[in-house]
Amino acid sequence: MNPADVVMYWRPGCGFCGALARRLSETSLSVEKRNIWDDVEAAAFVRGVASGNETVPTVVVKGRALVNPSVEEILAALAE
Repeated sequence: MNPADVVMYWRPGCGFCGALARRLSETSLSVEKRNIWDDVEAAAFVRGVASGNETVPTVVVKGRALVNPSVEEILAALAE
């Protein structure tokens, strides 16, 4: 199994998450989604990179966490 290009932490009802997911679906990137309401480890990770908050979407690219990024920021991180 190949690893995803990006890991997206999200939660149900999050409009920003839905918008980012739609934009990412328009790219050729593979995305692994982790629901922070269903996964306590995912929620803890997000709190760890978002100053103690469960701010989503949070995306990990090449081991780097981006809190509430745009698709352009994600693509730029992948290009680094």
